[in-house]
Amino acid sequence: MPFRFSVFSFQLICSLMLLNCYHLTMASEFKRYTVTSALPYANGPVHIGHLAGVYVPADIYVRYLRSSGKDVLFIGGSDEHGVPITIRAKKEGVTPQQIVDKYHELIKKSFHDLGISFDIYSRTSSKIHAETSSAFFKTLYDKKAFIEKTSEQYFDPTANQFLADRYIVGTCPHCGNENAYGDQCENCGSTLSPSELKNPKSMLSGAQPILKDTKHWYLPLDQYESWLRQWILEDHKEWKPNVYGQCKSWIDQGLQPRAVTRDLDWGVPVPLPDAEGKVLYVWFDAPIGYISATRDYFAQGASANHAMNTWETYWKDKDSKLVHFIGKDNIVFHCIIFPAMLKAEGSYILPDQVPANEFMNLEGNKISTSRNWAVWLHEYLEEFPGKQDVLRYVLCANAPETKDNDFTWKDFQNRNNNELVAILGNFVNRAAVLTQKYYEGIVPALNNLTAQDQELIEKLKTYPAEIAKSIEAYRFREALTIYIDLARTGNKYLADSEPWKIQATDPERVKTILNLSLQLTANLAILGEPFIPFSSKKLFDMLNLAPLTWDHAGSYNLLKEGHLLNKPELLFEKLEDEVITKQVQKLEDTKKENEYASLTVKPPKEAVQFDDFTKMDIRVATILTAEKVAKTKKLLKLTLDTGLDQRTVVSGIAEYFEPENIIGKQVCLLANLAPRDIKGIESQGMILMAEDKDGKLSFVSPGTAVSNGSQIS
Repeated sequence: MPFRFSVFSFQLICSLMLLNCYHLTMASEFKRYTVTSALPYANGPVHIGHLAGVYVPADIYVRYLRSSGKDVLFIGGSDEHGVPITIRAKKEGVTPQQIVDKYHELIKKSFHDLGISFDIYSRTSSKIHAETSSAFFKTLYDKKAFIEKTSEQYFDPTANQFLADRYIVGTCPHCGNENAYGDQCENCGSTLSPSELKNPKSMLSGAQPILKDTKHWYLPLDQYESWLRQWILEDHKEWKPNVYGQCKSWIDQGLQPRAVTRDLDWGVPVPLPDAEGKVLYVWFDAPIGYISATRDYFAQGASANHAMNTWETYWKDKDSKLVHFIGKDNIVFHCIIFPAMLKAEGSYILPDQVPANEFMNLEGNKISTSRNWAVWLHEYLEEFPGKQDVLRYVLCANAPETKDNDFTWKDFQNRNNNELVAILGNFVNRAAVLTQKYYEGIVPALNNLTAQDQELIEKLKTYPAEIAKSIEAYRFREALTIYIDLARTGNKYLADSEPWKIQATDPERVKTILNLSLQLTANLAILGEPFIPFSSKKLFDMLNLAPLTWDHAGSYNLLKEGHLLNKPELLFEKLEDEVITKQVQKLEDTKKENEYASLTVKPPKEAVQFDDFTKMDIRVATILTAEKVAKTKKLLKLTLDTGLDQRTVVSGIAEYFEPENIIGKQVCLLANLAPRDIKGIESQGMILMAEDKDGKLSFVSPGTAVSNGSQIS
């Protein structure tokens, strides 16, 4: 038995050495890391699609690097020069600056409250960004990296201005969506140019735009095609399939010059004397925002972690690794256009990785900000106080890493109750509560180790490297699965050893069991910090332990014998059905509002002659009796007092009115309509109803009571 165990130990040590070698190879290749996350438009709040696609995975990666002792700078900020900003400003009747000021602060606070740990969250309307992007443009201009072209672009003759791509809507040539923008179809995700749209129209006035000459500066991407083909398709075959595939498709189709300026009055002015009324195109100035944000960080006074560097160290030193976290709709801009800009400038490093995610849908439908079909982060934080980690966990566990995924509130509830509460929370609670119960919260001694204990210890040692390997490969769902498996391992260990049953007969054995369970809990606190940082801090507080780094993980000696724990508390709470039902109902209400808003008033019928109209005899009548017509759902049999006679009318209003509620109601009756047999009943006329755009019916009645038989003329 000792010999067999030694062989097992030797094999395990070899495996650990291989994993550690892999870890060293992956993590020590660069001296420092520059990590960026896509700049959200400051024209509205952040929703779960943004979080799952970009910000949660980026934060996991950065927190892991920091815990591993790496020099990492995490850059974020608001994109404040896009046309969506001006569209929102026009809609709300305010200035673009007021819009970006409002939403920049909301987004910044939301990110902070969710624990997205930016070193700086900057903005592209800042002075330092204008300086940085202008200087970048001027450098390329002086190097003759641009070409000037006069071309025909869409112009709104009613608004008397050129139209940016986002100010043009029309029918997508790929999917037929009638509300595609001039630069992108949000339905199918296709990147477009305005000339590709069918039936284009201006969003400013609704007029059909005309083509008019205007001069702009273009980045000749075709001149970089061979270099991009080598750099991406040969040198970066390790990129995610969705990223590599989209880049290959673009390159294979042949690259064309791309305009870097626009005719607009909101943005960074083109720094040339003959460019009045023109600004830098948002997809030129926005990625430069990563650079200006870094400059902003150092201008404000960098933290001690970065004091030995300058902003240029993170952008121009070949020992720095640049990683862009983005959604799939930004792949072309970050993998082709921005690298071509950096290459043209000549002094910057290029992105080493661009781990773009696919889209997150919501309850089976695409997230849509315009239709309010989203789970907004700031609203979630208000409605689920203290549950930041639940959202982080669910979005990571269901992240759209390889394909579009779907967020549902039922899955949110199940993952909270069945994984965070029943697995992670259950193990931590049992270990802490039993220690409190048996030893008044004092860590017991580690006594003789059994084969079961040794197996747990050896398995524990493997988790840090396995999780690290997945994170460094940008497989965050896989990393989280491994992490939660560690909690499962702890539960199994407690279930198999049953300390609550042997406390009276073998107290020394119970000490060892609980000691190892607490050591595993400390490891969960370390390894969980990238994923669920608030719960990790809570765990460290419960253990009365200062936060530890990744290098400490894997050890079974993190808590010394005699160490006093703080009183245990629940890590997670069960989510009841009524909480989830409320959120589902909120979405159902939104869906109904969208359906109602999408309904339109029916077009007018063909014109009739006045003589035709005068033939109609419309009179006021009172409903005397009302009853449902047997074997029908829609029909009511009404008896009306017309002032001339009492007559029967069959009306299709049973789905909208209860018979007893309309007796005595005065209505308008088309009295000279030819009688008609309906379900064996002779109907002598037709009452007039108003139908709203949502299909709701209302009686057409006189404003005040009048005599039956009064004519409507």
